[in-house]
Amino acid sequence: MAAVRDARIVVIGGGALGCAAAYHLARMGAGDVLLLEKAGLTHGATWHAAGLVGQLRSKRNLTRLMRDSVDLYGRIGAETGMATDWKPVGSLRLAASADRWLELRRAHGQARAFGLEMELLSPAEARDLFPHLSTDGVVGAAFIPGDGHVDPSGLTQAYARGARDGGVTIAEGVLVTGLEVRGRRVVRVLTDQGPVRCETVLVAAGLWARQVAAMAGIALPAGVVEHQYMVTEKGLDLAPDTPTLRDPDGNFYLKPEVGGFAVGGWEADTRPLTAGLPFDFGRELLASNFDRFEGIALSAARRIPVLNDLGVRNLINGPIPISPDGEPIMGPAPDLDNLFLACGFTSGIAASGGAGQAMARWILEGDPGMDLWAFDLRRFGPHHANPRFLAERAVEAYGRYYQMHWPSHEMDSARGARRSPLHGRLAARGAVFGSKFGWERPNWFAAPGTDGREVPTFGRPGWFDAVAAEHAAVRSGVAMIDQSSFSKFQVSGPGAAAFLQRLAANDLDRPPGAAVYTQLLNDRGGIEADLTVMRLTEDSFYVVTGSGFGVRDGQWIRGHMPDDGSVRFADLTSARAVINLCGPKSRQVLERVADGDVSNAAFPYMTCAEIGVGYAPALAIRLTYMGELGWELHIPTEFAAHAHDALRAAGADLGLADVGYRAIDGLRLEKRYLYWGADIGPDHSPLEAGLGFCVAWDKGDFRGRDALLRQRDAGVDRRLVCLLLDRDAPVHGGEPILRGGRVLGLTTSGGFGHTVGRPVVLGYVPADQAGQADYAVEVFGESVPATRSPRAPYDPERRAILA
Repeated sequence: MAAVRDARIVVIGGGALGCAAAYHLARMGAGDVLLLEKAGLTHGATWHAAGLVGQLRSKRNLTRLMRDSVDLYGRIGAETGMATDWKPVGSLRLAASADRWLELRRAHGQARAFGLEMELLSPAEARDLFPHLSTDGVVGAAFIPGDGHVDPSGLTQAYARGARDGGVTIAEGVLVTGLEVRGRRVVRVLTDQGPVRCETVLVAAGLWARQVAAMAGIALPAGVVEHQYMVTEKGLDLAPDTPTLRDPDGNFYLKPEVGGFAVGGWEADTRPLTAGLPFDFGRELLASNFDRFEGIALSAARRIPVLNDLGVRNLINGPIPISPDGEPIMGPAPDLDNLFLACGFTSGIAASGGAGQAMARWILEGDPGMDLWAFDLRRFGPHHANPRFLAERAVEAYGRYYQMHWPSHEMDSARGARRSPLHGRLAARGAVFGSKFGWERPNWFAAPGTDGREVPTFGRPGWFDAVAAEHAAVRSGVAMIDQSSFSKFQVSGPGAAAFLQRLAANDLDRPPGAAVYTQLLNDRGGIEADLTVMRLTEDSFYVVTGSGFGVRDGQWIRGHMPDDGSVRFADLTSARAVINLCGPKSRQVLERVADGDVSNAAFPYMTCAEIGVGYAPALAIRLTYMGELGWELHIPTEFAAHAHDALRAAGADLGLADVGYRAIDGLRLEKRYLYWGADIGPDHSPLEAGLGFCVAWDKGDFRGRDALLRQRDAGVDRRLVCLLLDRDAPVHGGEPILRGGRVLGLTTSGGFGHTVGRPVVLGYVPADQAGQADYAVEVFGESVPATRSPRAPYDPERRAILA
C-alpha cells in the first residue's frame, strides 16, 4: 500500500471514474498526482456493474465522450498489459411500438450527423443478429456495431496500471475524513492516515460523493438507489459475436455471458438510499428483491423465450449513483476554485474513458475541450440537493431511463417547491405548469372547460391551438407573462464597471439607465453566458439571465472577480418577481398605471428606469425576447400580486391575455433569437452565431477578444442559419440539416412559427454552405424541403420593437 503524501492533485475515489481521471492526468503529464481509495479499487459500484457500453447520446459532445471511451477500450489492454475483456460485439436496440420506431429513426439521423455508424433493421434482420429473439410486436431495430461490453474491474485495473506507469501514486485503504477550506480553495485533504496538502482536488467518490463533497460545504445532488440484474445459469452455446440487446419498451437490457445472459432493467419503484451508505460499506451487495424485479424478468422472458429454460444463478442488487435528472455530474464546484467533481454516473463504465479525459483537461487546462453543459454540476441548485427532493427525483429519473424521450417532457416528482407570488392567480386562470430549476412556470393556459392534461406525442400536441392563440395575442394585442424565475444578480462596487467591461464582449461603459445584451466568453471565444446587463448607477449593475443558468453564470462572474473587495455580488433572484408586459398595445396598458413617461421618446428601446406600477416600485426594462414592444417589470416580491392586478385591470378592455413559455419559444424562433444551451454555448462564438453586433471590438481588451480576432481574420468554419420548412412537420431540435443528400449539421432548436405559418429551425452548417437558399431537414427519417431565411422571418426591420 502506498504511503499518504502531499500532492499537487488529489483524486478521491478508486472506481472507474477516479482511475480513468488519474490515467488521463498521467498521460497529459500532470505529475505529482495522488489517488486515495478508502478500501480497494472498484470496491463501490464499479465491481458489480454490468459493463454495457453504448455510444449514441442526444448531443454531439456527449456522443463524442462515449466514443472517446470506446476508442480507449480498444487499446488500453495492450497498452497496459491488463485484460479488460473488451468485446465490441455491437448493440441491438428494439422498437416494439410505432412511437419507439419514430424515436429510433430520429436517433438514426442524429447518428449520421455525428459520424457514428448505426443501421436500421427489420425485425427479421434483428433476429438474424440475435437468434434467440422473439419478434412478436417488434416494429424494427437499430444496430450500432461499435458498441459492446467490458469487464468493469479489469478496465479499472488497466486505468490504474496506466496511471501508476505515468507516475500516479495510488493509496488504497485510506479514508478521507475531511476537506480543509480556506477562502475559495481546498488546501488540505484530511485522512485517517494524516493530512495531505494539495493544489487541486477531484471528488470521484461514486456512492460516497455526496458525503465527501459535504466536507467542503458543497450540497451535492448525487443520490443512491438500488439497481438489480439477474445472471442466468449456463446452458447456451452463444456465438462469440452475440451483441448486447436493449428492449426499452420491455424495460430490460441483456448482456451475453459465457453460456448465458445478464438481464437487468429500471424498476419504477426502486428504493432510494436517502441516508447514503456508510464509509465501511465495501465490496458488498444489498438484499435482492425478486418481487420488485419480477416484471422485468417476465418481460425479458417474453422477448427472449429461452430465458424460461435457464435457471437464475444470481439476482444482484447493488447500489448505484444517480442525479436528479439521471445524467452524470461533472465540473468545477461553484465558489471553490480548485475543487472538481465527477460523480452521479449511472452508466459510469461506458463513460469513464471519455469522462476521465474531459476531467483531466478541465483540471489542467481550465476547459474540458467541449461543451458539457448537460453534465455540468452547475445545472443544479441548492434545492436539488434537498434530501427529500433528491430521493423523489432520483427514483423518477431512474425509473424513466428506458421510457420514451418525449419532447417537452415534464418530471412529475418533487414539484411545487418554488412558486412565484403570482402562482395562485395564474392557476385560477387555467395555467398548465411546467418545472424549471424547481420553479413552477406556466407553460400554457387552458381555456375554461377544456382539458389541461398533456398527452405525450411526437406529432402536433394537444396544446397547439391554445399556444397559437397566446402567440397571436403577443403579436397583435397585449399579454402578460410571469417570468419571476429569471436569475437576477447585482454587481456593484467601485471596481464593478471596469470588471464587467473586461468580462463582457459588448460595451457596458454606457450611462446609467442603459440596458445591454452581451455574451461572456471563454478564452476560445466560446459563449459561457448570454445575458442582459442594466447599469443602474455608476457603480451598480443589474444582471438578468435564464432561470436554469443562475448557478453557472453566477459562478462565472464570481470566479473572475478581483479579490481586493472592489466588486460585490448579490443574488436577487428570490427578491424580485418579473412580469413581462408585451405586445403592440403594451404601452397603452403600462401608461395607465405607471407614474412615469413611457413614451418612445422618453423610454427608448434597451433602456431601464425605476417607475411605479400602481403602488408597486418596479425596475422597468424595455427589451424583448419575442420581437414586440414590451417591458420586463422587476418588482419586489411582496408587491408583485398588486402590480399584476393593476395591470390586469388596466388592460381588461384591450384584451390583455395570459401567455406561457411554450408561446415564447415559437415567438423567439420567428425572430431568430437564440437560446443558450441549445443554439449557443461554450463551443460557439458570437461570430458563428450571428452575434457579431454584440462584440465591441474597439472598447479595449476583454476575455475572449484575441480568439475572436483570430477568427475574424481567418473566417469562421460554420454559421448559424434559420430555415423555414416548406410544409408542416414536428421539429424539436436535433434534426439533420441536409443539402444534396449530404448531412451538413443538426438543428439546434425548432418549433412552429404561428405568425409565419411554418415550422422554424435554427442550426449550424459549414460556412461555405451557409449562403444557400434551399436545404432539407430530416424529420423522423423523412426529408422535408426548407428555405433559408437570410434575416429574421418576422419583422426583420424591427419596426415592432422600436415602436
